[in-house]
Amino acid sequence: MSAFVVAVDGPAGSGKSSVSKAAARKLGFAYLDTGAAYRAVTWHVLHCGADLASESNIVATLDSFHYSCATDPDAVSFHVGDMDVSEAIRSAEVTSAVSTVARIPDVRSHVNAVFHHIMATTDRPGIIVEGRDITTVVAPHAPVRVLLTASEEARAARRAAESPATETANAELTAAALKARDSADAKVSEFMVAADGVTTLDSTHLSYDETIAALVGLIMAGTSDG
Repeated sequence: MSAFVVAVDGPAGSGKSSVSKAAARKLGFAYLDTGAAYRAVTWHVLHCGADLASESNIVATLDSFHYSCATDPDAVSFHVGDMDVSEAIRSAEVTSAVSTVARIPDVRSHVNAVFHHIMATTDRPGIIVEGRDITTVVAPHAPVRVLLTASEEARAARRAAESPATETANAELTAAALKARDSADAKVSEFMVAADGVTTLDSTHLSYDETIAALVGLIMAGTSDG
């Protein structure tokens, strides 16, 4: 039987990565961080020396982009070919370029095919797939589809709390960075409004543990319905 797929969308700072990973751990499911794949392809594009101003140059690197990832929520890692890029994809250089690469249709189609392969071949009973466009493009027929969101203020506060004290002294800068990320990502996908059939989970007034419990509850209800 194919794995039970849970699709989770959400804006930056909503907690979708940490919450999805924790829920997968509780349920014994696999966990797929789709954002990491876009970071990996961006790393690959930069590693190949492609001109970021040329869409054709970027697309040309896809033939040599061989991506794999570990989906165990307790041991997540990302590889391009034989190289572990788990740390490299979090670099400032990749962060500044990922929106440029990710908005190219051919890139998104290529990476989506990778996601479908991972979902189809997992050896766990279920897989939680989180990122952007998951509920509408990557896994529109998943039995459980969730938009995990929170107010802009709550998301900014959480993102600031994740950063070193030297980077959080100015809360306005953190909020501005979050708005910039939302604006850039909005050019690629719609992630603030739930599509038809997608359940909205607003974590603005929920603790981290409460949010995990709420997501697990939605998944358990979905498995029962199935």
